[in-house]
Amino acid sequence: MITEFGTGVFIRKMASKDFHLYEQMEQFTSIKESHRDEYHLFFLQEKGTTTIEIDFKQHIIKSSSAIFVHQNQVHRFMEFKNATVSIWAISNESLNSEYLKLLEDITPAKPLTLQKETYSLISEAVSLCLKLSERKNEKLYHSLFVGSCATLTGLVISQYLVQSKPTDKLSRFEIVTKAFKRLLERNFVTAKSPTEYAQQLNISSPYLNECVKNITGYSVSHHIQQRVILEAKRLLYYSEKSVKEIATELGYDDYPYFSRLFTKVAGMSALEFRKKNLD
Repeated sequence: MITEFGTGVFIRKMASKDFHLYEQMEQFTSIKESHRDEYHLFFLQEKGTTTIEIDFKQHIIKSSSAIFVHQNQVHRFMEFKNATVSIWAISNESLNSEYLKLLEDITPAKPLTLQKETYSLISEAVSLCLKLSERKNEKLYHSLFVGSCATLTGLVISQYLVQSKPTDKLSRFEIVTKAFKRLLERNFVTAKSPTEYAQQLNISSPYLNECVKNITGYSVSHHIQQRVILEAKRLLYYSEKSVKEIATELGYDDYPYFSRLFTKVAGMSALEFRKKNLD
């Protein structure tokens, strides 16, 4: 959809009563199937409810709520019930570095219930973006449209920040854990040991493990394994790659070891997981 618009941004308002029109579009059909996108996806529920599955968990989005779906999260839309929703997608190139860094820290994103005043502000921003999207003959069309959608995205990010603990009030353990999780998201394919992450953070492995376990209740190794297997589940769910191909893509040349690891973490074999979810 972004390619179609050629701006790095897509925005659309949809209502349940009009879904029969969208169902004829290839783009709409694809969002009902498990997939992941190359852009950041945002969703403002204005009326009714929408059921969306994100990384194998169902979320029911109620009115006056918003949600953010990460680029790498596998998702699909399951049900629109008496719904009016605004959906926008925005590429990395259309966001500044501060926003991109903040989006990395929203993991995993959960539905936001918005206060009346905040919802009204975000709703007005959506309306502005929709109006600008139609003014293609405007002299500064691209800059105005992309800029307005970036501002809209910033408003939603700010609401996620409201629900998180201020950076200046984080303990040393929390700061280290946050930094570790950011590194893990970027390097889980190539870095599999706690030592590698400790070296990047310029601290000892025991201290890294102490910080992470104190904050999360789980060891560094646990988080690394969970992140790798989450990615494996995503690939098993929406791609047609074989388990061996997935193992290689995730940095495991030892296929039997990967198979044992998946079974240990997921509680079932990779093939069982694929069959269960495809059924």
